Amino acid sequence: MGVNGRVHVLNHPFLQQELTRVRDKNLSQIEFRRSLVRIGRYMGYEILKSFKKREVLVETPLAKTKGVKIEGIDKVLIITVLRAAIPLTEGLIRIFPLSRQGIISARRMEESYRGGEKFDIEINYVKIPSIHEDTVVIISDPMLATGSTLEAVIEKIIKIKKPKRLIVACVVSAETGVKRILDRFPFVEIYTLAIDPELNSKGYIVPGLGDAGDRAFGE
Repeated sequence: MGVNGRVHVLNHPFLQQELTRVRDKNLSQIEFRRSLVRIGRYMGYEILKSFKKREVLVETPLAKTKGVKIEGIDKVLIITVLRAAIPLTEGLIRIFPLSRQGIISARRMEESYRGGEKFDIEINYVKIPSIHEDTVVIISDPMLATGSTLEAVIEKIIKIKKPKRLIVACVVSAETGVKRILDRFPFVEIYTLAIDPELNSKGYIVPGLGDAGDRAFGE
């Protein structure tokens, strides 16, 4: 499903099964991380569907035949939002093995949330390789809640240079965050497994899957 061609909710049965697993509060820490890796890998397949392809000629041991080459797969830059996105990025890298890697450490300041409004964001570390006109940036972040963290991350990226495409890969999104990001950055593409209807008083997605960083690495 797409929203103005910018939001893609991935309904593949495998992905929806993995989403069900990570939503389960009884899933162990190790299995939670493993599921995020699998989700990242299959999200990568879905993202690749949007890349252009061109016909090539290949010679087998027996004859020449037509084949396909994906354009731009060697121009990908994956930016990991620490710490929760590490397993998701691991899965994405398996599909984009030639990708360069960037890291942003961003923390939402819980005390700044006033319900329905965005958090103040503290960014402690930014390491982003060079961005070129043909670069496809994929931001890896499991949760898109208020959109505050993602907004701050995107600002850091486009301050360096606006890439050819800017894709957000997240597991669960909230309607509030999706709207905030698309209103502010209409060129962004969002890939997600679900868009949940609300945020609670602490700014967590409901039903969501809890704090992805704590569930993957411990409190």
